[in-house]
Amino acid sequence: MRQAEFDSRGSRIRWTEVPGEHPARVYVHGLGSVSSVYHAHIAARPELAGRRSLFVDLPGHGISDRPAHFGYTLEDHADALAAALDAAKVSGCELIGHSMGGAVAIVLAHRRADLVSRLVLAEANLDPSPPPTAGSSGIASFEEEAFVDDGYARVLHSVGPLWAATMRLTDPRALHRSAVGLRRGSDPTMRRILEELPVDRLYLLGEHSGELPDRDGLQATGVRVVTVPGAGHNIMFDNPDVFTAAVAGSL
Repeated sequence: MRQAEFDSRGSRIRWTEVPGEHPARVYVHGLGSVSSVYHAHIAARPELAGRRSLFVDLPGHGISDRPAHFGYTLEDHADALAAALDAAKVSGCELIGHSMGGAVAIVLAHRRADLVSRLVLAEANLDPSPPPTAGSSGIASFEEEAFVDDGYARVLHSVGPLWAATMRLTDPRALHRSAVGLRRGSDPTMRRILEELPVDRLYLLGEHSGELPDRDGLQATGVRVVTVPGAGHNIMFDNPDVFTAAVAGSL
């Protein structure tokens, strides 16, 4: 396990990694998740062998610190991720981001172009104010103290065992602020940033997740959008073969 300070008070973002060749692949989890749980089985596939792979837990999640003073906005998360990559001496990486992690990856590519050479986004949030059906919307609907006092336990009970298994490793205040930050989005929006980024961009959409708003407009800017058969939001679990091919660049 490795770590790097991400604020002025000694808070640390942590990751595990597999050594290998560059460019490194950096995996970033979604809201209330853990990178190794969602991505280690993908990085272990023979098609992806031999490449340096980092599994980073964003602040407030998994093995990273969870400072109460931190804002947990998309920009905050992106800057913390940049601190990890700088400490790891990673540049020009292939960034694989799921859900909120994809939004963080987009913001990072905008703020630190030197760190990112390619984006693989699995149902990344592209727009502020996600629909009411999104898990982040349910969390963000609480006031912060109400979520910490009671809402966190209620959400854990309602989300099902898969998400709850990693959400319970997330600090309640960090989870709420991250959900609020995701609802607020970035400025410019994640979609606008993605449309203008000069790197290779692949967006994966689960077949069971419904249509991506303005898919044609996104593709017109050079973003390749691929619908993954048999998959919902967690594409890496639902169709690991296609997810692996996407990361490998053979899709």
